[in-house]
Amino acid sequence: MGLPAVVAVLGPTASGKSALAIEIAIRLGLSGTPAEIVNADSMLVYRGMDIGTAKPGSDELARVPHHLVDVLDVTQSSSIVLVQSLARRAIEDCLARGVLPLVVGGSALYSRAVLDELEIPPTDPEVRARLEAELERIGPQEMHRRLAERDPGAAAAILPGNGRRIVRALEVVELTGSFSATMPDGQFHYPHTMEIGLGLSRAELDERIERRVDQMWAQGLVDEVRELSEKGLRQGRTASRALGYRQVLAMLDGLIDESGARTDTVVRTRRFARKQLMWYRRDPRIRWFDALAPDLADQVMDALRACGEAPAGGDSC
Repeated sequence: MGLPAVVAVLGPTASGKSALAIEIAIRLGLSGTPAEIVNADSMLVYRGMDIGTAKPGSDELARVPHHLVDVLDVTQSSSIVLVQSLARRAIEDCLARGVLPLVVGGSALYSRAVLDELEIPPTDPEVRARLEAELERIGPQEMHRRLAERDPGAAAAILPGNGRRIVRALEVVELTGSFSATMPDGQFHYPHTMEIGLGLSRAELDERIERRVDQMWAQGLVDEVRELSEKGLRQGRTASRALGYRQVLAMLDGLIDESGARTDTVVRTRRFARKQLMWYRRDPRIRWFDALAPDLADQVMDALRACGEAPAGGDSC
């Protein structure tokens, strides 16, 4: 059966990416093509961050091999450079063994770093720390105005409220002179890559996110955060900022009550998911599918076969 060399399953939070990828991997294996999942999400890499990240359970991890899951302690920093390096290493290992890699999840920036020709610009801890301090002092809107003066192209591509990305862009501008020059140009790193996108309406997405947050609370997110706090979660520069974990930490510190923590998690997750979907929609290479279609897996399998049977020479299908 002809197939793409690399398949990516993309979409906003709570769209069902992990479940679809596992189902597709199982179907491919039954048809004679082994497949393994390569995580491109910056939070699934953390050991112990299970409930709040909707990490696949032990049964699911046992059914299909997963890469880049549970590889860091919460005190360690995850970064786009690290995820790109580890994910590409896993993809190349799969390809060398005749295994089809299914790249799953991650924000648009992280998935682009793994899938596209993208050279990660340098970083400097002192410059980053100074800019983060300025962000705390004057806020993202003012920092965004500063970025617009120095690199209009970068500012146009970054939302004014995204403080982390604004700081990163200003850091790169200071170190290299331009951030916009480092943005992905739409060229896949691995030839014959296929991107599967899961889409759904805003109302459906909002409902699924609220249901997921309710489920996380019911499964014991507060206890999970309390336990991770004893293992250094608060000191983890990346892990402590994860949606849900940040809110529960604030609750444990007495800054908000539990109802406020849950509500803030829902609101911020919805906002993040909409941004994800907006950025993915800008990529014309993604083949979109209805995330709630009852025959979703059948549709995707048909699309994979059609892509594999396409004439050679194309970068994607």
